[in-house]
Amino acid sequence: MDTATAMRDLKVTDDTLTPQEKAQLDRDGFLPLADILSPDQVEAFAARLAELTAAEGDKAGLEVHQEEGTDRLADLINKDPMFEVCFSHPRVLAAIHRVLGDFKVFSLNSRAAHPGKGHQGLHTDYGEAVQPGDFRVCNSIWLLDDFTAENGATRVVPGSHLRAKLPGEEMADTKDPHPDEIRLIAPAGTVVIFNSHLWHGGTLNSSTKPRRAMHSAFSRREIPQQLDQKKYIRASTYDRLSPAQRFLLDVTAEDVHQRACAG
Repeated sequence: MDTATAMRDLKVTDDTLTPQEKAQLDRDGFLPLADILSPDQVEAFAARLAELTAAEGDKAGLEVHQEEGTDRLADLINKDPMFEVCFSHPRVLAAIHRVLGDFKVFSLNSRAAHPGKGHQGLHTDYGEAVQPGDFRVCNSIWLLDDFTAENGATRVVPGSHLRAKLPGEEMADTKDPHPDEIRLIAPAGTVVIFNSHLWHGGTLNSSTKPRRAMHSAFSRREIPQQLDQKKYIRASTYDRLSPAQRFLLDVTAEDVHQRACAG
């Protein structure tokens, strides 16, 4: 299996994205894809995440990261088959492939910013600046609520993925507004692809309800995953996945066997 074969098996072709969409992703560093999830899917995901959050309690998100003022979950790939769409949808994969070339799943998490919380400094999802075209990580935000100016919609600085700088190299305080920033205002069911070297961050949720989203992130194949799928993969997960999906997770039957022996 290789990336080209995996893309073919998962129905990704050269025209899965339009020329205009490809140009926007290259130029701006982000691309909203409308109506990836139906209203029924949005409702089902939100309900399942609420169940997992309640069940995991104060351990929720520990596999990767916990953040004050938010509900976080991690390792979603192993927690329900419904999450497979987040690393298998052809439109999403086409955009990721355009940014990264050969790639794999980096992590699949969720984040719900509480009312009065959620503001972040502008940041990238990679610890160092990279040259344009040498991108290492790419993310996707799966909107489970409408993203509005009031509820903490993610802010981005269009084109900043091409600067080869981190936000702190230009800004005295990355939590401050940036003169070029915009907010990703879009309805639930949208998936926003964004180059993870794009300067971005959550904003303050000034509404009365949590602002919920899933984050399906990808990296080049040589980069260590945020959540090491080889250590976490469950036999039940592996058995239900296609060869192309297993390739994107970078897991093998031997990984399943080793995990079983260790645990």
